[in-house]
Amino acid sequence: MAASSANKCRPLANFHPTVWGYHFLSYTHPRLIEITNQEKVEVDEYKETIRKMLVEAPEGSEQKLVLIDAMQRLGVAYHFDNEIETSIQNIFDASSKQNDNDNNLYVVSLRFRLVRQQGHYMSSDVFKQFINQDGKFKETLTNDVQGLLSLYEASHLRVRDEEILEEALTFTTTHLESTVSNLSNNNSLKAEVTEAFSQPIRMTLPRVGARKYISIYENNDAHNHLLLKFAKLDFNMLQKLHQRELSDLTRWWKDLDFANKYPYARDRLVECYFWILGVYFEPKYSRARKMMTKVIQMASFFDDTFDAYATFDELEPFNNAIQRWDINAIDSVPPYLRHAYQALLDIYSEMEQALAKEFKSDRVYYAKYEMKKLVRAYFKEAQWLNNDNHIPKYEEHMENAMVSAGYMMGATTCLVGVEEFISKETFEWMINEPLIVRASSLIARAMDDIVGHEVEQQREHGASLIECYMKDYGVSKQEAYVKFQKEVTNGWMDINREFFCPDVEVPKFVLERVLNFTRVINTLYKEKDEYTNSKGKFKNMIISLLVESVEI
Repeated sequence: MAASSANKCRPLANFHPTVWGYHFLSYTHPRLIEITNQEKVEVDEYKETIRKMLVEAPEGSEQKLVLIDAMQRLGVAYHFDNEIETSIQNIFDASSKQNDNDNNLYVVSLRFRLVRQQGHYMSSDVFKQFINQDGKFKETLTNDVQGLLSLYEASHLRVRDEEILEEALTFTTTHLESTVSNLSNNNSLKAEVTEAFSQPIRMTLPRVGARKYISIYENNDAHNHLLLKFAKLDFNMLQKLHQRELSDLTRWWKDLDFANKYPYARDRLVECYFWILGVYFEPKYSRARKMMTKVIQMASFFDDTFDAYATFDELEPFNNAIQRWDINAIDSVPPYLRHAYQALLDIYSEMEQALAKEFKSDRVYYAKYEMKKLVRAYFKEAQWLNNDNHIPKYEEHMENAMVSAGYMMGATTCLVGVEEFISKETFEWMINEPLIVRASSLIARAMDDIVGHEVEQQREHGASLIECYMKDYGVSKQEAYVKFQKEVTNGWMDINREFFCPDVEVPKFVLERVLNFTRVINTLYKEKDEYTNSKGKFKNMIISLLVESVEI
């Protein structure tokens, strides 16, 4: 690389090389990724039987609630979107009337969660009957483990100032923790409680959740054999599609040769694909997934270039060229970065060409707008560092850090390649940073900084939000952590609120993309930065989703 002589004064991060190399190129072989006609026929037959089962289950019954919940958690609900939407709308409409199961904690909590997950606001007053005069939940409930677990999961759909659900979370956490050790190891309920503590349903990535729940559900004596078989077949069929996509992307990445040209940057193509698989896994989003994986791999590269390699004198013309977004600006880019600049322009040109056939190429304007904004945020951080390591005011840093977290760019750009109609108004709403996007960005930034700031401070690096907050408010590191953990909790409640009453009418699938982005960060940055150090837990997650099929 042309700039290697200057390495002595560069803030190198020494990221580990790719775990995967070009492993997924092997998935081009038809034998590995072919879906046979017999598989298709079998799956279609199961699908119709299950659809019938769903439609025929009595409206609002426990049977129907349990079936919908299992479909969602097994990852097959996308086949029955309309039927589920209709059922839950009916349950919501009928919820004002008394129901036979209204004194059953498990059923009341499950109904509440399913209705809220669907974006309908059901009042948390439905839980008042389980509360004593002193405002505490009745002690008699502590023996109902299934009911407690159902209430625990429901409490994660709360919004701000819902005291009854705050109380529910504390109550269920305390009693489930003391009960779980008494459950036998082969009890599927024990596995569910353990998993719920690790990652509540609301915060679980759909594919990761489905893979785990298939095993838990199989061990539940009351499971539906047909539904389980269908979920396994469907998981494996989808996995083949995902492997094929990743094979195409690996070919693209290998041809670009970034691993050799830019060894200082994180080479994380497979991890980027997993990230986007978290945002949408369904077959209809195949094109969007491929586009978005390329975009976030580039964003990751820019992050490392601005943060862990280039000098300020190199970054200024590079940033200016990206803001111009014009191939004629390439001569002003430092020579070693020209290849990357060309690759960036090519990705978005490809998008425009693909979307032009559907008269949707105007969407790419919003994708470029957000990428420029993201790069400006990276550059702002480089300016602070260049200015004698200037530590900005916390509020100023927060505004920039919300952008540099990448989720404003991600939330808008992931809509560009989708098949669905999205109005210009929805895109305009997105780039104006609505509450749901700001909440997601704040969660991303806070979780990233909590697990990553100390490692970054070991090399030349700008102050993180944690350092800025400690300096401005004269608090300890632990106090700053507590503050940001609370911000994460509040962010989740704001995301929930936006599902029930967004400021403007936007399609639910748009809000779901932001929710899923937030679930990714919650999965990968819970205890440490799994993306940067992707050799452990993250590698195992990728194996379970993209390498090993489910045993039928």
